Amino acid sequence: MSINTDVKLFASLGNGVIGSGWVARALAYGTDVVAWARTQETERNLRQRVANVWPALQKQGLADGASQSRLHFAGTIDECVKHADFIQESVPEDIDLKNELHIRMASSARPEVIIASSTSGLLPSEFYFGVAHPQRCVVGHPFNPVYLLPLVEVVGGEHTSTAAVNAAMQIYCALGMRPLQVRKEVPGFIADRLLEALWREALHLVNDGVATTGEIDDAIRFGAGLRWSFMGTFLTYTLAGGDAGMRHFMAQFGPALRLPWTHLQAPELTGALIDAVVDGTTEQLGTHSIAAMERYRDDCLMAVMSAIAKTKIQHGILS
Repeated sequence: MSINTDVKLFASLGNGVIGSGWVARALAYGTDVVAWARTQETERNLRQRVANVWPALQKQGLADGASQSRLHFAGTIDECVKHADFIQESVPEDIDLKNELHIRMASSARPEVIIASSTSGLLPSEFYFGVAHPQRCVVGHPFNPVYLLPLVEVVGGEHTSTAAVNAAMQIYCALGMRPLQVRKEVPGFIADRLLEALWREALHLVNDGVATTGEIDDAIRFGAGLRWSFMGTFLTYTLAGGDAGMRHFMAQFGPALRLPWTHLQAPELTGALIDAVVDGTTEQLGTHSIAAMERYRDDCLMAVMSAIAKTKIQHGILS
């Protein structure tokens, strides 16, 4: 069975922070979008979220034909998916909910249309169980804000075809994304496993009174975070090894891996720890609202990505 890659109508089911980000990205790339909305409040909230981020997308640059008016709504799952050329599900991380929803979507969607899930860690073979045409089912895990950040992790399940994985990656590329194929089904995939390790250690540092939430964030944003934005961990450490590269780095710093620097297991989420984290982040926000900080984040992301893109051109770096 051939897999469709010509996406004229993008279907979105589950339209919270992640789902609305998918909708905004698809609209910005000149695609018609149909969203599942059971109530007028759902429709109103989604339109408001898209309108709120549209200035950032305009600043970044819209594709020909891009318009918020190309967003349409369907009151039922069947109506939402039956004419869609690509389906992206972004409902909460409940495996039973996802399984039920995917069974219903798969029974109504055309068999050649990819059904993708935004899950951040559930295994596709588990929640695609029992769906029609499972060979076209994938995970397409994005990162917030979806309308700006290009990374999307693509994961196939036990029955997913290679053609479907390749087609999904082609479709995401057409939406301006940087798809990364996850070679095996593992909980948390790649990026979230790395983020989770950092998050656990950060909670330990707060719990042990080593640092506040703001100090920990400063340790990232004025240090490793700046390097990570253009040169990931492995290449960064390769340069740290000098002319001898990674082999010298591993010889010099590898023994430190046996030292008890990290806890890895998360600390118990006591009321005191939760209060410390909440109080710290409240202080970091200051008088700024979440919406204002989202706009600040988006402007910073675009500035960093633009600066990196220009510098890559100067140095002849294409990837």
